[in-house]
Amino acid sequence: MGTTLNTFIEIFNTGFEVDEKNVQLKKITIPIIQRDYAQGRMDAEVNRIRARFLESLRQAITSDPITLDFVYGDINEEGVMTPLDGQQRLTALFLLHWFVAKKENIDASEYLFLENFSYETRYSARDFCSFLIKFKPSFNKKLSEEIIDQAWFPLDWKKDPTISSMLVMLDAIQDEFAKTQGIWDRLKDKAITFYFLPIKDMGLTDELYIKMNSRGKPLTQFEHFKAELERELKKIDEHMAKRIIKKIDLNWTDMLWQYRGDDNVIDDEFLRYFRFICDIICYENGGTTQGKSNNEFDLLKEYFSGQNKNALANIQTLEDYFDCWCSFKGDNTVDKFLERFISYEHQAGKIKFEKRYAINIFNDCVRNYADISGNGNRIFPLNRIILLYAIICYLLNKTMISNDEFIRRLRIVNNLIQNSEDEISDSELRTSGNRMPAILKQVSTIIKTGRIDDTIEKNLNLIQLAEESLKIIWVENNPDKAEMLFELEDHDLLQGQISIIGLEHLDYYKRFQSLFSCKWDLIDCALMSIGNYGQREKNGWRYQVGSKRNMKAWRNLFHKSGNDGFDRTKAILAELLSRADTFTDEILSEIINKYIYDCETSNNYEWRYYYIKYDLFRPGSFGKYYWSNFDNRPYEFSVMKTESKISENTYQPFLKTVYKNKLSKDSYGQRAIDGDNYIVCLNSAYVVKSITTDEEVKRIAIEQNEKGIDMEDRIKKLQYILEKVI
Repeated sequence: MGTTLNTFIEIFNTGFEVDEKNVQLKKITIPIIQRDYAQGRMDAEVNRIRARFLESLRQAITSDPITLDFVYGDINEEGVMTPLDGQQRLTALFLLHWFVAKKENIDASEYLFLENFSYETRYSARDFCSFLIKFKPSFNKKLSEEIIDQAWFPLDWKKDPTISSMLVMLDAIQDEFAKTQGIWDRLKDKAITFYFLPIKDMGLTDELYIKMNSRGKPLTQFEHFKAELERELKKIDEHMAKRIIKKIDLNWTDMLWQYRGDDNVIDDEFLRYFRFICDIICYENGGTTQGKSNNEFDLLKEYFSGQNKNALANIQTLEDYFDCWCSFKGDNTVDKFLERFISYEHQAGKIKFEKRYAINIFNDCVRNYADISGNGNRIFPLNRIILLYAIICYLLNKTMISNDEFIRRLRIVNNLIQNSEDEISDSELRTSGNRMPAILKQVSTIIKTGRIDDTIEKNLNLIQLAEESLKIIWVENNPDKAEMLFELEDHDLLQGQISIIGLEHLDYYKRFQSLFSCKWDLIDCALMSIGNYGQREKNGWRYQVGSKRNMKAWRNLFHKSGNDGFDRTKAILAELLSRADTFTDEILSEIINKYIYDCETSNNYEWRYYYIKYDLFRPGSFGKYYWSNFDNRPYEFSVMKTESKISENTYQPFLKTVYKNKLSKDSYGQRAIDGDNYIVCLNSAYVVKSITTDEEVKRIAIEQNEKGIDMEDRIKKLQYILEKVI
């Protein structure tokens, strides 16, 4: 018995060989053993499959004919065909032909064949099909609603899973084909066909059905994807389609095999990398992935079907992006390739990764791409996308780029990524907008040429771009000092941006390393003893200084941004670095103690004096402080315990040092409770007020000079007064 190509209309008039006899197919019957019709179920996966299936049918009607997969079935001597495989497709075709016949007012004689399609799974399903054929809808509302309103439709039919699925499918067909004209003629003209393979009558028992339907695992999502990809590629170029499908089955599978999951298949890994490639194509064409479907079938249709004018170029990108990893064979593995130029510590000839990131970035991509963490963030974030893109740019152009050139250029890209957190975005809703197209363009230029393209607008951080341009020239002029620069770049507090030291003071790089091997609290105090090295943030009231244990505080200071005071921080740091070739805790303590001594002997107590002398001024949190008016009221400030907001744990440090745990959290630590009174610290006095009346009870003035600087230690004064009272 041979396989034949049929339409749903023609198959009822087609003769098939049964036991050496020609039997005309007269009826298709879904047997009781078969499952219910499922294409109308309402779960997300079925919704997606149904929408994709109907879209492909509509395209077949309007443009490119389609051939569906095989339908297997038995035909008995009476011409009754019982499908073993293909129930869902046959039912969908039955409903589509019914809809078109009724919508286009086709003469009943042309669709009489529909009466020869029936369900035996339940009497209700069988009767529903019979009544449906006779029913003439008005199409003034949803088909399901109109059908349910009919007198011949018992309400308990809604509980029949086959009928409810059919109603859902009819609504979906109505939505998809409502505006399409001339459908019946296209159906007659073989717009939709399928292969039918008759199976010799073996007496279709329940046992046979069970055996046939358990003969193997159902097709996986990946297998369906591959079949659809092949179908779309064939429409463009059959030779190309054959080549790519062969690579999927052989070269690309072999390449991905080492990354397979516990199920010993590479389906998920392939599809994750496929999504990555699609996103790159989207970015390179000026788009954003925000708000777009991440479904592999939708992406396939969007980028690799004939409906995309750039389909050939996109297909070439797909092929290149897989092929470039296939060159790693034997001992030359991807792991070893990446480990040659990536490390978690500074090493000559390598870039440095944070330990939270896997060195094998390709493995990270195929295992995690498009996955979302519990907090809603990408597991494989945009910065990783950019870096992987840079590596692929090299692999695609490695015949023109030496190994040393690649490492140097990748370092530039890595420096830019680490210092462009605010700029790296693919969302039009963010202030920075969708910068990924411009970023990838810049990265491609850097990898291919080793230069920064200043004509590309709104890409990576402007400050870092400018610094990298200067460093490119500097390295070319000072090749013998390049490694010194790279070692400084890799310092944990700098992460590629060295402007806090500057190329003009690069000889200080060893001193910087030595300094930050000391206790950070001592560094903080030593810097403050030289001058106010802190920076005012853009909001005007929040200030950043260092921290005894928080690395981010120092990074914020050392990375040039919109904060006010970077140049002052740089100058004060340079002054400190100039005082010793090698730093120790003892050296820093000497600098600090001398400053405190000078303040106390000259009766000159700037706010910095208190900051340095009293530990509570430096809690070791985020290094954030609140000043409402630093210029005019420098002593009126608060220590913040959070990174950005005033909280109940905020406190006024002068009061905290004296009153410890008596500060009011209701006032955000600005009041100390003392019996029936509370006390606040103003710029030139302590003021005691009644809790009940809020009237001033007492004012403790602080002696100050003509510049508004304390001439007495206000903390000791308050402590003395409290002790005297007690």
